[in-house]
Amino acid sequence: MAAGLSLHVGLNKVDPAKYGGWDGELVACENDARDMAGLAREAGFDETTLLTTDGTVENVTAELKKAAKRLKSGDILLFSYSGHGGQVPNTVGSDDEPDEFDETLVLYDREFLDDELYREFSRFEEGVRILALLDSCHSGSGIEVREILSPEAMQKQFQTLDPDQIENTSRLMPVVKQYEIYQRDKEFFEEIQRGLGPKKTRESEVSALLISGCQDNQLSSDGPVNGKFTGTLLEVWDGGTFRGGYRAFHRDILRSMPATQSPNFYVTGQPGDRFLEQRPFTV
Repeated sequence: MAAGLSLHVGLNKVDPAKYGGWDGELVACENDARDMAGLAREAGFDETTLLTTDGTVENVTAELKKAAKRLKSGDILLFSYSGHGGQVPNTVGSDDEPDEFDETLVLYDREFLDDELYREFSRFEEGVRILALLDSCHSGSGIEVREILSPEAMQKQFQTLDPDQIENTSRLMPVVKQYEIYQRDKEFFEEIQRGLGPKKTRESEVSALLISGCQDNQLSSDGPVNGKFTGTLLEVWDGGTFRGGYRAFHRDILRSMPATQSPNFYVTGQPGDRFLEQRPFTV
Protein backbone atom coordinates (compact mmCIF):
# COMPACT_ATOMS: atom_id res chain seq x y z
CA MET A 1 0.00 0.00 0.00
CA ALA A 2 1.37 3.42 -0.96
CA ALA A 3 2.38 5.93 1.72
CA GLY A 4 1.99 9.70 1.62
CA LEU A 5 4.01 12.32 3.49
CA SER A 6 3.38 16.04 3.29
CA LEU A 7 5.23 19.14 4.43
CA HIS A 8 3.46 22.50 4.68
CA VAL A 9 5.41 25.72 5.22
CA GLY A 10 3.69 29.04 5.89
CA LEU A 11 5.43 32.24 6.90
CA ASN A 12 3.58 35.40 7.96
CA LYS A 13 6.91 37.07 8.77
CA VAL A 14 10.65 36.62 8.38
CA ASP A 15 13.47 37.39 10.81
CA PRO A 16 14.26 41.12 10.39
CA ALA A 17 17.74 40.51 11.76
CA LYS A 18 18.46 38.33 8.72
CA TYR A 19 16.77 40.60 6.17
CA GLY A 20 18.20 44.03 6.93
CA GLY A 21 15.33 45.13 9.16
CA TRP A 22 12.53 43.92 6.85
CA ASP A 23 10.05 41.55 8.52
CA GLY A 24 7.99 40.79 5.39
CA GLU A 25 4.68 40.75 7.27
CA LEU A 26 1.85 38.90 5.51
CA VAL A 27 -1.60 37.82 6.64
CA ALA A 28 -2.70 34.48 5.23
CA CYS A 29 0.35 32.24 4.85
CA GLU A 30 -0.01 30.38 8.13
CA ASN A 31 -3.67 29.78 7.31
CA ASP A 32 -2.64 28.40 3.92
CA ALA A 33 -0.25 25.94 5.55
CA ARG A 34 -2.81 24.83 8.13
CA ASP A 35 -5.55 24.41 5.53
CA MET A 36 -3.30 22.46 3.18
CA ALA A 37 -2.22 20.26 6.09
CA GLY A 38 -5.90 19.61 6.86
CA LEU A 39 -6.56 18.70 3.22
CA ALA A 40 -3.57 16.37 3.22
CA ARG A 41 -4.59 14.71 6.47
CA GLU A 42 -8.10 14.03 5.14
CA ALA A 43 -6.53 12.57 1.98
CA GLY A 44 -4.47 10.10 4.01
CA PHE A 45 -1.10 11.87 4.27
CA ASP A 46 1.07 11.94 7.36
CA GLU A 47 1.53 15.71 7.51
CA THR A 48 4.05 18.10 9.08
CA THR A 49 3.51 21.86 9.35
CA LEU A 50 6.19 24.54 9.84
CA LEU A 51 4.88 28.02 10.67
CA THR A 52 6.80 31.33 10.54
CA THR A 53 9.66 31.03 13.06
CA ASP A 54 9.92 27.27 12.44
CA GLY A 55 10.14 27.83 8.66
CA THR A 56 13.94 27.89 8.57
CA VAL A 57 16.23 26.39 5.96
CA GLU A 58 17.48 23.86 8.50
CA ASN A 59 13.99 22.71 9.46
CA VAL A 60 12.66 22.53 5.90
CA THR A 61 15.64 20.56 4.62
CA ALA A 62 15.61 18.27 7.67
CA GLU A 63 11.95 17.36 7.07
CA LEU A 64 12.55 16.76 3.36
CA LYS A 65 15.55 14.54 4.16
CA LYS A 66 13.47 12.51 6.61
CA ALA A 67 10.75 12.09 4.00
CA ALA A 68 13.31 11.00 1.39
CA LYS A 69 14.49 8.23 3.70
CA ARG A 70 10.96 6.97 4.34
CA LEU A 71 9.28 7.13 0.94
CA LYS A 72 9.76 4.39 -1.64
CA SER A 73 8.80 4.01 -5.30
CA GLY A 74 5.03 4.38 -5.64
CA ASP A 75 4.73 6.61 -2.56
CA ILE A 76 3.96 10.33 -2.72
CA LEU A 77 5.39 13.57 -1.29
CA LEU A 78 3.25 16.71 -1.10
CA PHE A 79 5.18 19.93 -0.44
CA SER A 80 3.36 23.24 -0.05
CA TYR A 81 4.84 26.67 0.60
CA SER A 82 3.10 29.97 1.26
CA GLY A 83 5.16 33.10 1.74
CA HIS A 84 7.27 35.63 -0.07
CA GLY A 85 9.11 34.77 -3.27
CA GLY A 86 12.30 36.37 -4.52
CA GLN A 87 15.06 36.07 -7.12
CA VAL A 88 18.85 36.16 -7.06
CA PRO A 89 21.18 36.25 -10.07
CA ASN A 90 22.64 32.89 -11.06
CA THR A 91 26.10 33.76 -12.36
CA VAL A 92 28.19 30.76 -11.26
CA GLY A 93 25.72 27.89 -11.04
CA SER A 94 24.19 25.45 -13.46
CA ASP A 95 24.24 27.76 -16.50
CA ASP A 96 26.58 30.42 -17.87
CA GLU A 97 24.00 32.97 -18.99
CA PRO A 98 24.64 36.26 -17.15
CA ASP A 99 20.94 37.21 -17.17
CA GLU A 100 19.67 34.06 -15.45
CA PHE A 101 18.04 34.16 -12.03
CA ASP A 102 17.41 31.59 -9.33
CA GLU A 103 13.95 31.84 -7.85
CA THR A 104 13.79 31.70 -4.08
CA LEU A 105 11.49 30.79 -1.24
CA VAL A 106 11.91 33.50 1.38
CA LEU A 107 12.28 31.33 4.47
CA TYR A 108 12.50 32.70 8.00
CA ASP A 109 16.29 32.92 8.17
CA ARG A 110 17.34 33.27 4.51
CA GLU A 111 16.30 32.84 0.88
CA PHE A 112 16.21 29.21 -0.23
CA LEU A 113 17.25 28.75 -3.86
CA ASP A 114 15.17 26.74 -6.32
CA ASP A 115 18.29 24.68 -7.00
CA GLU A 116 18.44 23.80 -3.29
CA LEU A 117 14.85 22.60 -3.41
CA TYR A 118 15.68 20.59 -6.55
CA ARG A 119 18.61 19.02 -4.70
CA GLU A 120 16.35 17.94 -1.82
CA PHE A 121 13.86 16.45 -4.28
CA SER A 122 16.72 14.57 -5.97
CA ARG A 123 17.26 12.58 -2.76
CA PHE A 124 13.96 10.75 -3.24
CA GLU A 125 13.95 7.27 -4.68
CA GLU A 126 13.02 7.00 -8.34
CA GLY A 127 9.31 6.38 -8.67
CA VAL A 128 8.27 8.55 -5.72
CA ARG A 129 5.53 10.94 -6.87
CA ILE A 130 6.49 14.51 -5.96
CA LEU A 131 3.86 17.27 -5.94
CA ALA A 132 4.79 20.86 -5.07
CA LEU A 133 2.35 23.73 -4.53
CA LEU A 134 4.03 27.14 -4.24
CA ASP A 135 1.91 30.16 -3.33
CA SER A 136 4.55 32.85 -3.75
CA CYS A 137 5.70 35.41 -6.28
CA HIS A 138 7.87 34.27 -9.24
CA SER A 139 6.88 30.65 -8.57
CA GLY A 140 6.12 29.53 -12.14
CA SER A 141 9.10 27.20 -12.33
CA GLY A 142 10.16 27.37 -8.69
CA ILE A 143 11.37 23.78 -8.39
CA GLU A 144 14.05 24.12 -11.07
CA VAL A 145 16.45 26.80 -12.28
CA ARG A 146 15.19 28.46 -15.44
CA GLU A 147 16.10 31.62 -17.33
CA ILE A 148 13.37 34.20 -16.90
CA LEU A 149 14.07 37.92 -17.09
CA SER A 150 17.14 40.05 -17.62
CA PRO A 151 17.69 42.79 -15.01
CA GLU A 152 16.43 45.36 -17.51
CA ALA A 153 13.33 43.31 -18.34
CA MET A 154 12.74 42.63 -14.65
CA GLN A 155 12.83 46.37 -13.90
CA LYS A 156 10.46 47.07 -16.80
CA GLN A 157 8.09 44.35 -15.60
CA PHE A 158 7.83 45.85 -12.14
CA GLN A 159 7.24 49.32 -13.59
CA THR A 160 4.04 48.00 -15.20
CA LEU A 161 2.62 46.56 -11.98
CA ASP A 162 -0.01 48.31 -9.89
CA PRO A 163 1.88 49.92 -6.95
CA ASP A 164 -1.07 49.29 -4.61
CA GLN A 165 -1.03 45.60 -5.51
CA ILE A 166 2.70 45.37 -4.86
CA GLU A 167 2.61 47.27 -1.59
CA ASN A 168 -0.59 45.95 -0.05
CA THR A 169 -1.51 42.50 -1.27
CA SER A 170 1.33 40.69 -3.03
CA ARG A 171 3.82 38.19 -1.68
CA LEU A 172 6.68 39.97 -3.39
CA MET A 173 9.93 40.45 -1.51
CA PRO A 174 10.53 44.15 -2.33
CA VAL A 175 12.87 44.52 -5.30
CA VAL A 176 15.07 47.00 -3.44
CA LYS A 177 15.37 44.58 -0.53
CA GLN A 178 16.14 41.68 -2.91
CA TYR A 179 18.99 43.72 -4.37
CA GLU A 180 20.24 44.79 -0.94
CA ILE A 181 20.27 41.24 0.44
CA TYR A 182 21.90 39.89 -2.70
CA GLN A 183 24.69 42.47 -2.58
CA ARG A 184 25.26 41.74 1.11
CA ASP A 185 25.23 37.93 0.69
CA LYS A 186 26.50 37.61 -2.89
CA GLU A 187 29.49 35.42 -2.00
CA PHE A 188 27.27 33.17 0.13
CA PHE A 189 24.75 32.65 -2.68
CA GLU A 190 27.50 32.08 -5.23
CA GLU A 191 29.09 29.47 -2.98
CA ILE A 192 25.76 27.60 -2.80
CA GLN A 193 25.30 27.82 -6.58
CA ARG A 194 28.87 26.70 -7.21
CA GLY A 195 28.52 23.79 -4.80
CA LEU A 196 25.32 22.56 -6.40
CA GLY A 197 27.08 22.35 -9.76
CA PRO A 198 25.51 21.78 -13.19
CA LYS A 199 22.15 20.06 -13.04
CA LYS A 200 23.25 17.46 -15.57
CA THR A 201 25.96 16.20 -13.19
CA ARG A 202 23.68 15.82 -10.18
CA GLU A 203 22.63 12.46 -8.81
CA SER A 204 19.49 12.07 -10.90
CA GLU A 205 16.91 13.99 -12.85
CA VAL A 206 14.03 14.89 -10.58
CA SER A 207 10.56 13.93 -11.78
CA ALA A 208 8.09 16.26 -10.10
CA LEU A 209 4.91 18.23 -10.70
CA LEU A 210 4.57 21.87 -9.67
CA ILE A 211 1.32 23.80 -9.61
CA SER A 212 2.38 27.34 -8.79
CA GLY A 213 0.56 30.40 -7.58
CA CYS A 214 1.58 32.44 -10.62
CA GLN A 215 3.95 32.64 -13.59
CA ASP A 216 7.65 33.45 -13.21
CA ASN A 217 7.07 37.12 -14.03
CA GLN A 218 3.92 37.55 -11.93
CA LEU A 219 3.04 38.16 -8.31
CA SER A 220 0.96 36.02 -5.96
CA SER A 221 -1.64 37.86 -3.89
CA ASP A 222 -2.03 37.55 -0.15
CA GLY A 223 -5.54 37.71 1.33
CA PRO A 224 -7.52 38.16 4.55
CA VAL A 225 -7.93 34.39 5.08
CA ASN A 226 -5.98 32.55 2.36
CA GLY A 227 -3.71 33.57 -0.46
CA LYS A 228 -5.56 34.01 -3.76
CA PHE A 229 -4.07 30.82 -5.21
CA THR A 230 -4.49 28.63 -2.13
CA GLY A 231 -8.01 29.91 -1.51
CA THR A 232 -8.99 29.19 -5.11
CA LEU A 233 -7.38 25.74 -4.96
CA LEU A 234 -9.41 24.93 -1.84
CA GLU A 235 -12.62 26.13 -3.52
CA VAL A 236 -11.98 23.95 -6.57
CA TRP A 237 -11.10 20.98 -4.39
CA ASP A 238 -14.38 21.59 -2.50
CA GLY A 239 -13.70 19.26 0.38
CA GLY A 240 -12.75 16.43 -1.94
CA THR A 241 -15.70 16.55 -4.32
CA PHE A 242 -13.43 17.41 -7.27
CA ARG A 243 -13.07 14.65 -9.83
CA GLY A 244 -10.44 14.62 -12.55
CA GLY A 245 -6.68 14.61 -12.91
CA TYR A 246 -4.04 17.19 -12.09
CA ARG A 247 -4.31 18.94 -15.47
CA ALA A 248 -8.05 19.40 -15.02
CA PHE A 249 -7.45 20.56 -11.44
CA HIS A 250 -4.99 23.19 -12.65
CA ARG A 251 -7.33 24.24 -15.46
CA ASP A 252 -10.24 24.79 -13.08
CA ILE A 253 -8.07 26.79 -10.70
CA LEU A 254 -6.75 28.90 -13.59
CA ARG A 255 -10.27 29.67 -14.80
CA SER A 256 -11.13 31.18 -11.41
CA MET A 257 -8.01 33.36 -11.14
CA PRO A 258 -7.54 36.96 -12.38
CA ALA A 259 -5.55 37.53 -15.56
CA THR A 260 -2.80 39.16 -13.51
CA GLN A 261 -2.14 35.92 -11.63
CA SER A 262 -2.06 32.76 -13.74
CA PRO A 263 -1.07 29.56 -11.91
CA ASN A 264 1.43 27.46 -13.81
CA PHE A 265 1.44 23.70 -14.50
CA TYR A 266 5.11 22.73 -14.64
CA VAL A 267 6.87 19.37 -14.69
CA THR A 268 10.48 18.36 -14.40
CA GLY A 269 11.78 15.02 -15.61
CA GLN A 270 9.12 12.44 -16.42
CA PRO A 271 6.57 12.19 -13.61
CA GLY A 272 4.44 9.94 -15.86
CA ASP A 273 0.94 10.18 -17.25
CA ARG A 274 -0.38 7.74 -14.66
CA PHE A 275 0.52 10.21 -11.91
CA LEU A 276 -0.67 13.30 -13.78
CA GLU A 277 -4.03 11.66 -14.57
CA GLN A 278 -4.69 10.65 -10.97
CA ARG A 279 -7.22 12.49 -8.85
CA PRO A 280 -5.23 15.14 -6.96
CA PHE A 281 -3.80 14.15 -3.58
CA THR A 282 -4.30 10.43 -4.18
CA VAL A 283 -2.01 8.46 -1.90
